[in-house]
Amino acid sequence: MKYYTEYLTICTNKHREYINITGKIEEILAKSKIVEGMILVSAMHITAGVYVNDAESGLIADIDEWLENLAPFNPNYRHHQTGEDNGDSHLKSLLIHHEVIVPVTKGRLDFGPWQQVYYAEFDGQRNKRVIIKVMGD
Repeated sequence: MKYYTEYLTICTNKHREYINITGKIEEILAKSKIVEGMILVSAMHITAGVYVNDAESGLIADIDEWLENLAPFNPNYRHHQTGEDNGDSHLKSLLIHHEVIVPVTKGRLDFGPWQQVYYAEFDGQRNKRVIIKVMGD
């Protein structure tokens, strides 16, 4: 089994943003020369996440609204008593989760129809990292 690792650095323009990183992951997979295995994509920050879903703007807006309804900004979070103001960002990250694993078959991401990989930022406008680890043969 072989392993190949790269890191992406992402700095969003907005506090909350959803970025399709599928193309970058495909480039990294090609560099790895791995044709059968899996690829791990993981946000390395506790106020960000990674998910797989459709690349459709209405759905992305629905996801953002859903997350804001479940974990709205609230100045009364106990986390804010530590001097922070991003309690909702931590909760949104928990809902999305921080990583995905995608199968690799014949040197390609083995997705179902419409699936894409997204980086979800909930406390942005500063550099954050994502690790991409390809494993296989």
